[in-house]
Amino acid sequence: MRLANKVALISGGARGMGAAEARLFTREGARVVIGDVLEKEGQAVEAEIRAKGGECVFVRLDVTREDDWQRAVALAEERFGALHVLVNNAGIGAVLSRVEDTAPDAWDQVMAVNAKGVFLGTRAAIPAMRRAGGGSIINISSQLGLVGMDNISPQYPASKGAVRLLTKVTALQYAKEGIRVNSVHPGPVVTPMTEARRRDPATRQLMTSRIPMGRYGEPDEIAYGVLYLASDESSWTTGSELVIDGGWTAQ
Repeated sequence: MRLANKVALISGGARGMGAAEARLFTREGARVVIGDVLEKEGQAVEAEIRAKGGECVFVRLDVTREDDWQRAVALAEERFGALHVLVNNAGIGAVLSRVEDTAPDAWDQVMAVNAKGVFLGTRAAIPAMRRAGGGSIINISSQLGLVGMDNISPQYPASKGAVRLLTKVTALQYAKEGIRVNSVHPGPVVTPMTEARRRDPATRQLMTSRIPMGRYGEPDEIAYGVLYLASDESSWTTGSELVIDGGWTAQ
């Protein structure tokens, strides 16, 4: 098993890519803490995984709250004895707007979850990983953390670009302590966050027209990339960007 004897904390683990990562990680031998503000959905994922023999526990986690992060990390150590892997997966989208039409409150909301949440999670996890002798932090960014797009609200790519650079800074600062930090850059994926845009035929056509492979990705296609970065197979990989976008950024 690729994650035997590892303990992982996954934010945004109640649905979408986070839930797919949790299921895959437990199948590969990890003990997993999933955190989310969606309590019923998170508890359902926990129950599903445990019914199949996996070790998993749900904790309510608002990634914008430092005390929630401290509780989640403490739970991982208390329940499973350590923390080896953090997946900063939680994120939100935004209603389409141009820069001049974007309200400051709307900007702040997205930046708080998508960028500050990653910072707070990383900050909380590092001491636990130091106690464990090292670890792997995987930050879920986006293909829009690498390139621009006209038909998007500015705060979303700005937040994902921030995740990309925070990843590199953290990787450099903690490399000598055996804490690896990498970012994953998915293109459009079939998740609840993209559902509204996928339902609109014009928007769906616009998005798929920019993907050379001609379709949205599936959550498991991202989860397998995250699995590689969580495992010891990527032991010489830090500060890198794993792009899984159907070819979007190759153009």
